[in-house]
Amino acid sequence: MPIFLDRHDLSGLTATDIAEAHRKDLEVQERYGVRFLTYWFDEARGTGFCLIDAPNIATAMRVHDEAHGDVAQDVIEVDLSAVEAFLGRVSDPPSNGPDARVNFDAAVRAIMFTDIVDSTAMTARLGDARAVEMVRAHDAIVRRALKDSRGREVKHTGDGIMASLDDANAAVQCARAIQHGFEAFNLASKEKLHVRIGVDVGEPVADSNDLFGSTVQTAARLCQAAEPDAILVSGAVRDAISDTSELRELAPRSLKGLARLVSVYSVQCR
Repeated sequence: MPIFLDRHDLSGLTATDIAEAHRKDLEVQERYGVRFLTYWFDEARGTGFCLIDAPNIATAMRVHDEAHGDVAQDVIEVDLSAVEAFLGRVSDPPSNGPDARVNFDAAVRAIMFTDIVDSTAMTARLGDARAVEMVRAHDAIVRRALKDSRGREVKHTGDGIMASLDDANAAVQCARAIQHGFEAFNLASKEKLHVRIGVDVGEPVADSNDLFGSTVQTAARLCQAAEPDAILVSGAVRDAISDTSELRELAPRSLKGLARLVSVYSVQCR
């Protein structure tokens, strides 16, 4: 059966309220051949998300309606492996006590793109075999920083990596660690590698039909707009991090595919 992720407006409710609603969904689900796999809740934003294995959207919403009456405002079809890559899990956390079911994971994620500068010219200059070695060096540096930041690689883009991190602070620190890694690599290597990075932060179901659709698009466009060795982040990232002293405000930009102007900040790496 298809898998759906829905979004609820839950302003004024607590994590305990949402845990109880999830329990009620589990009580009703078998009548309709539906499985509620897990949920996320952001008390500060007043938003919640349910991951549902169901024949169709209407049947999934029927369970919500019968269980507690809170039917989602937005629903998208998703791939389980993509959900796990972005969000880190596709089932409820293990129950270790009476309060374990109260889940405070907000589902907000920072999305980061890396891109090797002039990768096509590098391949033409070095040849395929050597260029592949350089891409592998890039991958190793990025993956090491992701591991240290508890980030997850979502996919390899051929000359870069798209990754998901649990919060904006971790994403900015990870991006800085990546650029420091390339600094060290270039000091020791005759052939240099230069990378640009873009970061945005957002919810899994927003204003598109794709998982983290607008967040992915914004992060990708910021990466494309960045200079070699630079990190560009959105205003949403700036608002979400605890220390903004390493950020430099740039002029708002019109990014391809985005209707609105995007507030842009450069992260100081050195």
